[in-house]
Amino acid sequence: MDEEYDVIVLGTGLKECILSGLLSVDGLKLWKRFRGSDKPPAHLGASRDYNVDMIPKFMMANGILVRTLIHTDVTKYLSFKAVDGSYVFNKGKIHKVPATDIEALRSPLMGLFEKRRFRKFIIYVQDYDENDPKTHEGLDLTRVTTRELISKYGLDDNTIDFIGHALALHRDDRYLYEPALDTVKRMKLYAESLARFQGGSPYIYPLYGLGELPQAFARLSAVYGGTYMLNKPECKVEFDMEGKACGVTSEGETARCKKVVCDPSYLPNKVRKVGKVARAIAIMSHPIPNTDESHSVQVILPQKQLGRKSDMYLFCCSYSHNVAPKGKFIAFVSTEAETDRPEVELKPGIDLLGPVDELFFETYDRYEPVNEPSLDHCFISASYDATTHFESTVTDVLSMYTMITGKTVDLSVDLSAASAAEE
Repeated sequence: MDEEYDVIVLGTGLKECILSGLLSVDGLKLWKRFRGSDKPPAHLGASRDYNVDMIPKFMMANGILVRTLIHTDVTKYLSFKAVDGSYVFNKGKIHKVPATDIEALRSPLMGLFEKRRFRKFIIYVQDYDENDPKTHEGLDLTRVTTRELISKYGLDDNTIDFIGHALALHRDDRYLYEPALDTVKRMKLYAESLARFQGGSPYIYPLYGLGELPQAFARLSAVYGGTYMLNKPECKVEFDMEGKACGVTSEGETARCKKVVCDPSYLPNKVRKVGKVARAIAIMSHPIPNTDESHSVQVILPQKQLGRKSDMYLFCCSYSHNVAPKGKFIAFVSTEAETDRPEVELKPGIDLLGPVDELFFETYDRYEPVNEPSLDHCFISASYDATTHFESTVTDVLSMYTMITGKTVDLSVDLSAASAAEE
């Protein structure tokens, strides 16, 4: 370990893996983490057949994470499978998210006249080309707000709700008062991703879960001469007289470096708490009801439907993605915590699951960096949010990459390079 490196990356999070290609293995078992020394019941199956992601997130098939994976060539070590369904909670029921003009006409989310108005809006979004003024219908979407654009089509509040939260994947309603171009781009990404594998959703997920990503990056790192170290306890960042990070010490050995990349837990005096996530993890023996027997699915519960300040997210995967034994499903319900009672706060999402074999609850604090990396050479990632998709996560990674290297990643790649598993 007593060597010098350009950058040392600390942590086991996906953001750190994308940035570094480091491999770390967390040996903590799900049952032991939540239930202590009790033995799990036999009806759950063998523990070796479970691959439970503690921060589960789906990938947009045409999104920036997939583009980043292809850019780094890590996709040669991964296989993906399309996610079966994308749903939204509306007026107490689960509905498939309509993403095209044809789906809009079939959706029970809207009445006949609203469907026509929504279809016109969807066609405008589909035809919109930022570089072709003929498709703009006289609107400058860098100035027109999303609310102003949507009001042109006379859509009601329920329709606006699933457009903003289930199609554009905004986390709150601030987008309504911001330039509409971002929302239109997000909706186009959703439709492009949906069309890519022609499945029931715009999302994909790695076979065997997100734990495959660190391993894939480890293989890639080895190819390009990177060094990774497993099970290094109590890593301490060292600073020089000018307050710049200059190394990392573990077990009495110090690896010298010019820059340090880490998650907030390594430098608690350089971050601030910005919120808390409440999460439930359920093991089930059936798909989520009312999702067309989907073996993998995302359901978004918009804040207004729940009378909350933030959305709630339901993530479900199963043995079809090789993350659970045959016949078992793993579901997560998560949201930005607004109380100290996750069991009560998460109830709207849990009520959608049907009977569960086991149910676990937890909360964790979210942090963001407050340091100045140009001064202390410390590049700290923000904590994961409650969403069950990756777009905001990778934006943080790419921003960090630019800060560390002074370069931007060219993501204009051929997406056909990504491998998809056979159904």
